[in-house]
Amino acid sequence: MKRWYIVNTYSGYENSVKTDLERRRESMNMQDYVLQVLVPEETVEVTDKKGKKKQKVNKLFPGYVFVEMNVEGEMDDHAWFMIRNTPKVTGFLGSSGGGTKPVPVPTDEMDRILSKLGMVVKPKAEFSVGDKIVVTSGPFKDYTFDVAEIDEAKSIVVVFADLLGSAVRTELSFDEVKKI
Repeated sequence: MKRWYIVNTYSGYENSVKTDLERRRESMNMQDYVLQVLVPEETVEVTDKKGKKKQKVNKLFPGYVFVEMNVEGEMDDHAWFMIRNTPKVTGFLGSSGGGTKPVPVPTDEMDRILSKLGMVVKPKAEFSVGDKIVVTSGPFKDYTFDVAEIDEAKSIVVVFADLLGSAVRTELSFDEVKKI
């Protein structure tokens, strides 16, 4: 299972820590455990004192580096040790120290961050209210419904399923359905 963790670093050394983690991942053969290292940044246009426009890179989370790890149940102790003992790393966010395992970033929060960085593209609804859709996976697989509502922000479609003679509001994700 892939999960994101936040590593605390000395402020201003985020890119250095990222480079060190990537090198250590390769040299210690940890590619199966440490999947990605990310320093969230955005580029903004600023105007200097002379009126010239310049591009400036801002760190979205100064002092923090995001690490995607492959964990099955618990994080591998060797990977945790490798990250924790990288120069300029002060620890994991969500770990009280003393060998305790850190808390992963909630999936919805990480999706929001990755979406802002353009690394994850939210699926668009290929249908509108009133269209007929068929469910492609899950307990309602192969059932056909009429679209009642669409929530683009949450990437869900609302339909009314007939269960025991009454209409029950049901939410399905965009990737579970397709337009007929």
